[in-house]
Amino acid sequence: MHSDFGTLADHDALVAAARPHGIEVWLDLVPNHTSDKHDWFTDRPEYYVWSDDVPNDWLSIFTKGSAWSWDARRKRYYLHQFAPQQPDLDWWNEDLRGEFDDILRFWFDRGIGGLRIDVAHGLVKDRELRDGVEHMRDRPEVHEIYARWQQVAAAYEPKPTLMGETYVPLERVPAYLEHLDLAQNFDFVNAEFALSELRPIVERSMETLPQGRRPCWFGSNHDHSRMATRWAHGSVEKHKAALFLLLTLPGTAILYQGDELGLQDGAVPDDRIRDLADPPRDYERTPMPWTHDGREWSDPWLPLTDLTRNVEEQEADPSSVLNWTRELVRERRSFTDDGYETLDSTTRWVWAYRRGDKTCVVNMTAARRLWNGRRLLPWECLIL
Repeated sequence: MHSDFGTLADHDALVAAARPHGIEVWLDLVPNHTSDKHDWFTDRPEYYVWSDDVPNDWLSIFTKGSAWSWDARRKRYYLHQFAPQQPDLDWWNEDLRGEFDDILRFWFDRGIGGLRIDVAHGLVKDRELRDGVEHMRDRPEVHEIYARWQQVAAAYEPKPTLMGETYVPLERVPAYLEHLDLAQNFDFVNAEFALSELRPIVERSMETLPQGRRPCWFGSNHDHSRMATRWAHGSVEKHKAALFLLLTLPGTAILYQGDELGLQDGAVPDDRIRDLADPPRDYERTPMPWTHDGREWSDPWLPLTDLTRNVEEQEADPSSVLNWTRELVRERRSFTDDGYETLDSTTRWVWAYRRGDKTCVVNMTAARRLWNGRRLLPWECLIL
């Protein structure tokens, strides 16, 4: 554990302190690649994907050029889906699979409640390294890994949750839910905040959900512009409508840090950019302000650029985004089941759906609308 992030004792203390409050601590697992500074890249080169030449047309997501880079020590090319400093691991190697079994057990033994699995669709590459992105990601063999990991997790009580960063089209999500407990829905986060786009995604997601699985919704993360910027364009009321949707739909909702405040993307100067990707994702990664003057932060990794929406002031304001979020979480706990039914509406601007014995209504526009004889203000939301 890197000293920048504390010690294992710090971790264990956090897990122990969270448990009485019904809070699980999860970790982010990155099984697709390591840093080129990792000991494995020097000592266990067989854990990585190599070739004597550039074998195919695969491109790096970050550089937009070839996904193969020359290693002068090995006199061979290694694969990197992302930055050259992030060599991809070879999941055909049985010893590597054993290493990750041990990694899972190490953290499960320490009481973590679940794992967010990075690039969950991209671990296994075509053994023959054939041309085409379909041979680089979303290979059918990847599901064998998660079936194996579920066996590891099943030895623990309660069983830790496995959630995949499954960056695949919606029709491919059910395949990942065969062996993952949760699969992130990227069609949802990438849609416009519009009834015509989001409702069909929700309906298809619910229709194709495998038995015993839950859907998973989010509007922001560390790779996507914050929803207060991308969906709400700074509008507090529109952002509240987005939060309403996330927290009243069935299944699991993910709130990214700052969503509960309506925090927007930060203005990061060019000389403070840290990200290797192009375009950089640092704007959605700026720190969350806890106080009105940012006194809790001292030289953070990225600059604290917006103090106008902070925890300190919003806690004291009954109409704030933070208190709206807390109220929605309380309401969420009162739903009687995880069902969903789209309700007929007299207007194409209002989204109404049934959740058990309750009806949720969202005016998805910036204009006043009439719904079943009731006048709705712009972006107004109701639970009936």
